[in-house]
Amino acid sequence: MNVGAGRPFRSPKAILFDLDGTLVDSAPDIAAAVNELLASRDLPPLRLDRVKAMIGGGIRKLIERAFAASGTPLLGNALDEANRVMAPIYRRHLTDLTRLMPGVREVLTHFHLSGVSMGVATNKPQLATREILLHFGLTEYFGAIVGGDAVTYMKPAPDALLLALAQLEVEPCDTLLVGDSGTDVGAARAAGMPVILLRGGYAHIPAEELGADLVCDSLFDLPSAVQRLQAGA
Repeated sequence: MNVGAGRPFRSPKAILFDLDGTLVDSAPDIAAAVNELLASRDLPPLRLDRVKAMIGGGIRKLIERAFAASGTPLLGNALDEANRVMAPIYRRHLTDLTRLMPGVREVLTHFHLSGVSMGVATNKPQLATREILLHFGLTEYFGAIVGGDAVTYMKPAPDALLLALAQLEVEPCDTLLVGDSGTDVGAARAAGMPVILLRGGYAHIPAEELGADLVCDSLFDLPSAVQRLQAGA
């Protein structure tokens, strides 16, 4: 299999992971925060499945989608104000209902023992990302943790991926991105690296239709998927 600028994929020196829908199932906490914000405007709550489909693109985009779905779209200053109100609400809903995705500890341990550098590149704010990883005792696995507010342009722009790689001192051609959405595919392609998607994340389009190099049922399958990439599957 050829990726990036026509280079064959070798054994990765680094793996970058998305956070929401990839390492953690945070949708219930995110939905709780969204519905608290909506309630403050006397708007009815949104179902979990509807909020789950809105995740991706950062908090501001989430708010924009939620209010549009509630029939009261926000623009400009009104959206800015809602984003400010959301900030403390969101920080109160980071780890109450969030759970690790299946296979997280096992796969991180596997690649750590294999000498592969690892990082997180997410559109979630930096402090929130670190708090979640600390809560689950995962920070020790990652040599780079890059949130959406640490870069000028969030995924699908490549900025977060490239900043994480600069911190890890690894080139894109030696790196793999693991995510769950078309946003991740776009970021990986822009950065020039292969991407594996997980089924069951937050994308509202089937993972097979998003243009990834490979699709896995869960993180348990990631080591064998990496081997398939190396073999040109």
